[in-house]
Amino acid sequence: MNFLYDPEKASPRERTQYGTARTLYGKYPPKAAINYVWANKLPKGKGIDNAYTSRARMIAVESGSEKAGKWVKEERNIYKDYLTLFGEEPPKAMGVAIMTDTDDTKERAVAHYADISLCRE
Repeated sequence: MNFLYDPEKASPRERTQYGTARTLYGKYPPKAAINYVWANKLPKGKGIDNAYTSRARMIAVESGSEKAGKWVKEERNIYKDYLTLFGEEPPKAMGVAIMTDTDDTKERAVAHYADISLCRE
């Protein structure tokens, strides 16, 4: 889940960084992101920093191979997850990306996704 950058709520340093990015790419990058992952070794429920950017956090919604090959239903409270991971009120959501990758682990994975929905409580 990606969250919008709001220049009115940004520090002077953030305005400079995001202004430079906007000049280079034509738009602001996301303020923050939560990556929900099925981890190999990270315990279920554990949140960690993303290895590539301080603006993203990862949280394991599943861990290990016990449920591999089975349909698994996941539900998350994105608002509460943002508060826990970033320690502040979340900005507006700007997008959702769904992917399967193993580039960091150099392993192989196949995933199927179905019935994805976002809703308010």
